[in-house]
Amino acid sequence: MKGSNVKKNLKERCYLFNFSLFLLTLLILSLALSNGSAKEEPTTLTGPVVAIKIDSAINPASNELLNRGIKAAQSYKASTLLVLLDTPGGLVTSARKMIQALMSSPVPVTVFVYPQGARAASAGALITLASDVAAMAPGTNIGAAHPVVMGGKIDSNSTMYKKMENDLAAFAVSIATKRGRNRKWAEEAVRKSISTPAQEALKLHVIDLIAQDVPDLIKKLKDRKIRMGNGKTVILNPSSPSPIYLEETLRERILQIIADPNVAYILMMVGMLGIYFELAHPGVILPGAVGTLCLLLSLYALHTLSASTTAILLILFSFLLFILELFITSHGILAISGAVSLAIGSIMLFGSDSQIAISKSVLWPTLLTVIGFFLVIAILAAKAALSKPKTGTEGLIEATGTVQRVLSSSRYLVHVHGELWEAYGPPGLKRGDEVCVKEIKGLRLKIEKTEQQED
Repeated sequence: MKGSNVKKNLKERCYLFNFSLFLLTLLILSLALSNGSAKEEPTTLTGPVVAIKIDSAINPASNELLNRGIKAAQSYKASTLLVLLDTPGGLVTSARKMIQALMSSPVPVTVFVYPQGARAASAGALITLASDVAAMAPGTNIGAAHPVVMGGKIDSNSTMYKKMENDLAAFAVSIATKRGRNRKWAEEAVRKSISTPAQEALKLHVIDLIAQDVPDLIKKLKDRKIRMGNGKTVILNPSSPSPIYLEETLRERILQIIADPNVAYILMMVGMLGIYFELAHPGVILPGAVGTLCLLLSLYALHTLSASTTAILLILFSFLLFILELFITSHGILAISGAVSLAIGSIMLFGSDSQIAISKSVLWPTLLTVIGFFLVIAILAAKAALSKPKTGTEGLIEATGTVQRVLSSSRYLVHVHGELWEAYGPPGLKRGDEVCVKEIKGLRLKIEKTEQQED
């Protein structure tokens, strides 16, 4: 009996110990969960407002300006980066890079469609949707984000266009979902090209607020709580109503001008023509200098536009063939090969599924003009190579002159090419007779009477 009681007591103690351990485990888990679920206190950002202005087409220059603005806002410890936006749209490739920068920005970004009468169309609408705070001025509009091809045209019924439309619509919806904005409107802005004025955009929850001007916007941003892309919640409390404006650099201004496929292509052709003219006529200098500058600018622009490397190499190879035609007598074979290579490279410069293209009204006239120029120069060079020399002793062959003095029965002093030469020929020639040079032996000419004189 006594042994059974001991066993019973031990068993009860084990149950009690296990139950206590279970309760302790629950307590620890509840404390851990309560600590993990505790809301993090939002950070108040009290720095200045750094502002940039994008008032042209969205292109690589816009992307560089935005990234520079984000870095500057970090260095200033700014409460927000303010983007004053007025754009008809532009490159979706550049817009995607800008949206990636907005989503990952360590500094809150406010996009303000401003001034009154401005617009955030096409790629600009997507950039506005992707911002931490989206604002518009009265009298502005946002939308019409249908896909377009920069520099060219595309058939709206083609498979490629539908592919671009579906891709862009999905992209717009994902941006709106991430930022908690109107998904339906974002999709219709792409598929139906709808454009919405500021007041209606606010009602549809496309934007967050409407402000009259920049000071009014900064005032309305004060004490505004936003959740950033990294999950952190911050409260905006700008320290000054006047923003710090960042101006475009010279590099960005140049890129803004040349970052157009039509401009980049024309610059490349002008550059090739200038260098070719300099090689064909050494010493002119100006065409070579201008041509080199244009060619370098075009290569940089094509690089930023993600042009086909193979196509660029084909165009440069055609240029090499045209240059070789100046120094090698190929009877036009090199020039024709260069023309074919130039045409293929120009057509392949941007892919068929790209949203960048060279306008046909620019491509074909420019291409035909350049090829025609190169071929004409090549033909003239070939003729010059095949024609008999016009200078030196070899240039005297078949030249005509007149007898100035009879030295003996078959020796004469003749005037050819403005010079007096000793010559020998048939006897009986008289002063003033017209003769033709047939051969040169040392410093003496062999002459014959011209046919007119014989008649």
